Amino acid sequence: MSSFLMQLDLKSTFDGAFSGAALPATMPVLLLAVGAVLLLAVDIMPAAVRALRPLVVVLALVGSLWAQICQHADPAGPVLGGLFHSTGVTALFGIIFVLGTLLAWIYSIGYYEGNLKELLAEHDMLFLSAPAGMMLMVGAGDLLVFFVGLEILSLPLYALSAFRRARHDSVEAGLKYFLLGAFAVAFYLFGASLLYVATGTLSVTELQMAATGSVAHTPIFLAGAGLLMAGLFFKVSVFPFHMWTPDVYEGAPTPVTTLMATGTKAAAFGFMIPLAFILPTEATGILAAIALLTMAAGNFAALVQTNVKRMLGYSGVAHAGTILLVIVAFLASDHDEVVGDQGMSAAIFYLGAYLFTSTGAFGLLAMLEREGEDKLTLAGLRGLARRRPAVAAAMTIFMLSLGGIPATGGFFGKWLVFTVLVQENMIGVAILGVLMSVVALGYYLRVIVAMWMEPLDEAEVDRVAPQTLPAAVATALCAFGVLAMGLAPGWFIALLG
Repeated sequence: MSSFLMQLDLKSTFDGAFSGAALPATMPVLLLAVGAVLLLAVDIMPAAVRALRPLVVVLALVGSLWAQICQHADPAGPVLGGLFHSTGVTALFGIIFVLGTLLAWIYSIGYYEGNLKELLAEHDMLFLSAPAGMMLMVGAGDLLVFFVGLEILSLPLYALSAFRRARHDSVEAGLKYFLLGAFAVAFYLFGASLLYVATGTLSVTELQMAATGSVAHTPIFLAGAGLLMAGLFFKVSVFPFHMWTPDVYEGAPTPVTTLMATGTKAAAFGFMIPLAFILPTEATGILAAIALLTMAAGNFAALVQTNVKRMLGYSGVAHAGTILLVIVAFLASDHDEVVGDQGMSAAIFYLGAYLFTSTGAFGLLAMLEREGEDKLTLAGLRGLARRRPAVAAAMTIFMLSLGGIPATGGFFGKWLVFTVLVQENMIGVAILGVLMSVVALGYYLRVIVAMWMEPLDEAEVDRVAPQTLPAAVATALCAFGVLAMGLAPGWFIALLG
């Protein structure tokens, strides 16, 4: 053992990993890791030092955001022997992750009560760990690196889902998420092992080259690709791996639901779309059917929900089906790289709009939840415009964007996705997708009607919990983002170019 260790040149390994282009490429992840460690150190200090905990969180997230912006302007490319890739696309995804985490964390301020306040350092440490895993997932140049990122993301979310440990529904959400997540990881690893047997590599770049040869049509390669995608489908809530989503979203603390609804979906799609080359073009019809069934399952199930968190959980399933359509277009084009780039741009724009929309909607629910659990139902939102007109107006913007109404970011996100389909002459699939979006308006408008058109119980007039300034700022930023992406989409699309 000692002779083996002596053969390792640890200094050169360390210097190669954290010098040159590797350091700026991994800086966003490193800043989050340092922030998480500092939070645990600050928590054992005197009270005056512990008061700096929010500052540590903000500095870590803002620093990581700035590092991602720098990488978007000057990407480092493949580093660490090709295990990690820092490109303009991965930087855009990183910006989505950090913004989503920052906004979700802001909504968590003042959310927890009782003895949970003593665990806020652990809570914030887990919050910082999740986006670090997301960044590793989208930048992974190797299937095992993606797995490491997936676990760094998943383990904090398992704990955060059950963070309100005195509540049965929260513990159930964490346990259900953990057990089903373990099955999904097993699918992924089994698929990766089959791909390794078929090709002799786990490198994404080498797999792409192997996929152009005859090995791509061997049973073992196809089985590996199918199992790998099944594991990823779980993370993005694609039919038939979507049933965990409403239960976990409903039971988890609402700020945690906010983080899961945006970041997890974006991270898995950020890796799955470039990896779509492992699927044969013959799978186009099957994948199109899965995408449409996902949209139908999410939208029709949401129509009958009375709990708004659960409704938005099913809504997230439908949105996953919409984004999946860009992979359908890529397969229909026979793996055309231009179509793949267009699909990636459409997906990033869609996920960016969904970030502001879904974060704002769940964030407002977290604010209202402080007034009582009944505020998470349609009945509890009745007459909200009379009590809190600003909150009702913001929620209306978010609902309209989720429904794809013009002048919102959600509209142009769907427009870009369906445009890619139309360019590949998949008119029928595009029409069915649009019809599914029309169905979704049925339950989004129910929320708007409840807030603006239904009477308010007089006993509710004075029932208003104090609104924190950070939550108000986060809501304003989300509403601005939705409207900016809807009214000036060209500026955001130019960033994707």
